Amino acid sequence: MSEAEVITRIEGSVGRITLNRPKALHALNLGMCEILTEALLAWRDDAAVQSVLIDHAGERGFCAGGDIRMIAESGATDAVEAKAFFLSEYRLNHLMFEYPKPITAVVDGIVMGGGVGISEPAKVRIATERTTYAMPETGIGLFPDVGGGWFLPRLPGETGTWLALTGARLKAADTVALGIHTHFVVSADLVDLIESVGYHPHAPGAEGDAWGSDPGAAPLAPHREAIDRLFAHDTVEAIFEALETDGSDWALAQLATLKTKSPQSLKVTLRQLRAGRAMSSFAEVMAMEYRLGGRVVRTHDFQEGVRAVIVDKDNAPKWSPATLEGVTEADLDALFAPLASDEEWTPIGG
Repeated sequence: MSEAEVITRIEGSVGRITLNRPKALHALNLGMCEILTEALLAWRDDAAVQSVLIDHAGERGFCAGGDIRMIAESGATDAVEAKAFFLSEYRLNHLMFEYPKPITAVVDGIVMGGGVGISEPAKVRIATERTTYAMPETGIGLFPDVGGGWFLPRLPGETGTWLALTGARLKAADTVALGIHTHFVVSADLVDLIESVGYHPHAPGAEGDAWGSDPGAAPLAPHREAIDRLFAHDTVEAIFEALETDGSDWALAQLATLKTKSPQSLKVTLRQLRAGRAMSSFAEVMAMEYRLGGRVVRTHDFQEGVRAVIVDKDNAPKWSPATLEGVTEADLDALFAPLASDEEWTPIGG
């Protein structure tokens, strides 16, 4: 395999993209986003390319997120580098969301954060028995960006709210049941599936149907009613109260998990998802998340979350404010406020 961090080529009538940064679980950096964008733009108007397939080298994961260390280091100063990354990454997300040709994402292994951002816009999303999906950002003082404000509120019931706030990890049986992924294919069949996409590039879903199988019962199914009931509130305090009042072992386990997360991130995330649910375009969500991204990475909680989880790995972040009550509506308003007109996020060519 080439040393390039992203390998792009045309195979028959399929534009093929392979993430190739396995030691970092293919975590996205600015250069990778630029290569992905360049390829997709070149193929968009190329009549010889009828569909696109994105996969990854190795077996450990599809994409574990973005380059969090770089983002944190940038956020500790002027955040210029972090904003440049967000601008490129979110433009890539939007380009994929609006892409006129079908995209197939083979999500084999870990898919979190930025990996969700480059797979959820795909028309066909293939999970395997090795797939682990999560949006764990509230545990590092961040929020589920890369379009989380669009995709998560549109999952069934309040499952997106639960996923975003708790950072819960799901396997393929649940991701397929929720519609996060469209097909389950055993990893041993991926080589054949990928080859067969080239035979019917206009209808890659047909190949997913042909090679797909039943991932089994969804472990989350027994809790769906409780999720929809307990996570339907519009304040984090009300969700906490509902979980405590419910008192079941499952509800109290969710509450215990939430109490380990950044209070600021929980409130930012809930407002993001409620706002995103009401937005009519993916671009509008991207603009909101770009405003948030450039500000949140400069906050104490993001810096502390990265220190505790990624740098020192003591998993003992000291959040500030330490309580939900300490995060005010004014604090949230400042994080969500519009940018100067010449600083706002815009799509490619926008």
